[in-house]
Amino acid sequence: MVALESTIILRAKQGDRQAFSELVELYKDKLFNAAYRMVGNRAEAEDIVQETFFRAYKNLSHYDASRKFSTWVYRIATNLSIDSLRKRRGELSFDAEKDSGAMDEGSDLYGIVPSSELGPEDVMLHNEASEEIQRAIERLPLLYRAVVVLKYMHDMPLGEIAQILNVPVSTVKTRLHRAREALRKHLSLRSIF
Repeated sequence: MVALESTIILRAKQGDRQAFSELVELYKDKLFNAAYRMVGNRAEAEDIVQETFFRAYKNLSHYDASRKFSTWVYRIATNLSIDSLRKRRGELSFDAEKDSGAMDEGSDLYGIVPSSELGPEDVMLHNEASEEIQRAIERLPLLYRAVVVLKYMHDMPLGEIAQILNVPVSTVKTRLHRAREALRKHLSLRSIF
């Protein structure tokens, strides 16, 4: 896949519009999923994906082929998602970044989502839980939301998330830890009522 993708990118950089269309096909659903998880609105996510590909096409000559194309294009989409939410909210306040020390590596969001081998009633409960998790993710500060979406919805390694967000891996770990704590608190408070 990497060699094929590299060939497609090279053709696209040489002005082959069909090659760029192939890149769009490869990434449009993944980018839509990431944008939707970030902004929580289908139309807005579609606009973000369209703008992502517009900017990628416009700046393809600046793409560094020694890096992963997926990292580059996810970075564009993530930044556009964050910008969109900032415009929607007007102003944001983020928790100050502090090094929180050791992280609880054994816990993650995968434990919250039930198995896929479920009966009809269980499927309904699973869907309700998924919606509740999505609402909890939407309440996270943008920088925490970005790491959660990239890590748990797109299964990206921490190093790639750090490249996308242009921060050190230690910052990604800190944000991921704080996001999980905030999600745990929110989800445990909701289960009390």
